[in-house]
Amino acid sequence: MYDHILIPIDLDATSANSKVVETAMDLARNNVATLHFLAVVPPLDSFASTFFPKGFQTQAIEAARERLHDFTGKLDLSGLKVQHVVTHGAIYDQIIATSEKVDADLIVLASHRPEARDYLLGPNAARVVRHANCSVMVVRD
Repeated sequence: MYDHILIPIDLDATSANSKVVETAMDLARNNVATLHFLAVVPPLDSFASTFFPKGFQTQAIEAARERLHDFTGKLDLSGLKVQHVVTHGAIYDQIIATSEKVDADLIVLASHRPEARDYLLGPNAARVVRHANCSVMVVRD
C-alpha cells in the first residue's frame, strides 16, 4: 500500500519522536516501504544572519545531517530501506517539497497534544495536512 514513507524529525526533541518513528517503522515493515527521515534546518532571517559567521548555514546543515544519522543509528532499522534527507528552509514547505521529491505516498509526523490555545494542530502540521499531495498521518505524543 505504501512505497515511500516520509518522517520529519525534530532534532531538538528526539525523545518526542519515539511514537511517530515507531509507527512509521511498523508501517514500513508491513508494506516493505522505504523510510525517508527528514531534518529541516530553519532559515535565519536577514537581520539574525548578520550575527553569525560566514558559512554558518552550511555548518548547521552538516551538523543536522550528523545528528540525524546519530538519531537513526540508535534505532533498530534492520530489514528496512532508509534514506536520510536534510534540507534548509521553512519547515512545512520543506516537508511538502521533500515528499514530492521522494515520491512519498505517506507522511507520518508528530503533533503535540493541543493545549487550550491550540484548538487543532500546530502550524507546521496543519499546513502539511492541508497542502500535501499524499496521505498524512498525524501521531499524537
